[in-house]
Amino acid sequence: MEGAVDQYAVVGHPVAHSLSPFIHSLFARQTGQSMRYHLMDVAPEELARRVEGFFAEGGRGLNITLPHKARAMQLANELTDRARQAGAVNTLASRIDGSVLGDNTDGAGLVQDLTQNLTWPVESRRILLLGAGGAARGVLAPLLALRPEIIVIANRTAERAEALASAFSALGNIRGAGFGQIGRGAFDLVINATSASLTGELPEVPQTIFGPDTLCYDMAYGKGDTAFVRWVRGLDCAHAVPGWGMLVEQAAESFRLWRGVRPLTAPVLQALTGHMASPQS
Repeated sequence: MEGAVDQYAVVGHPVAHSLSPFIHSLFARQTGQSMRYHLMDVAPEELARRVEGFFAEGGRGLNITLPHKARAMQLANELTDRARQAGAVNTLASRIDGSVLGDNTDGAGLVQDLTQNLTWPVESRRILLLGAGGAARGVLAPLLALRPEIIVIANRTAERAEALASAFSALGNIRGAGFGQIGRGAFDLVINATSASLTGELPEVPQTIFGPDTLCYDMAYGKGDTAFVRWVRGLDCAHAVPGWGMLVEQAAESFRLWRGVRPLTAPVLQALTGHMASPQS
């Protein structure tokens, strides 16, 4: 590793689109931390070798993004409870004894964005979570800890949603269903955890799940509005937002794990919003 500056990176495939270097450079400047953060495009078959090499050369921490989050669990010597519950790792941190800790900050990032940035209380609310993959699994435990009335997981394949709900049933009131089995009533919060927005598609759910007081949250993000956000804004959804806030908040949790200080996220979220709105970005 070059010089004496602490080295960090985000690992994915592809990864050129990642906003993590932009976010963490602002965190470092704000908190006066000396560090370098860069991109690592790593194919799945190269993941173990590249990650082990990074830490062997003195690297301090990694963010892990698609498609490596599940496999990265095997590269940690120890997992946090929330990484174990999520079944995935999005943060790796080297420790003084040379071991590597695996964490998952996605759920904490979503909850922080909902409760602090959007000032939206989760307790006693009815939540619909669209999708039953890794993105959904990663946020269930933190959401259930805030005691919603119920979380319904809806997925194209009902059995997958039911299996995921069963895995978290001890933590709160939760059930799984197919898209056609959701029911017709409006939910307080609808979270899109499918990959539909990345391909411009929409989940095949009844429009009656959206009401005038529903908060619609897309965990995906991109330049401008996602397909899901554009769609629900044309319906009755009172407030529709992409996942920029979750992105910044989960990054702040990773930063705190690495550097021992949690940066202020409001100015970084504001800068990110401006960056994404710029024609040059």
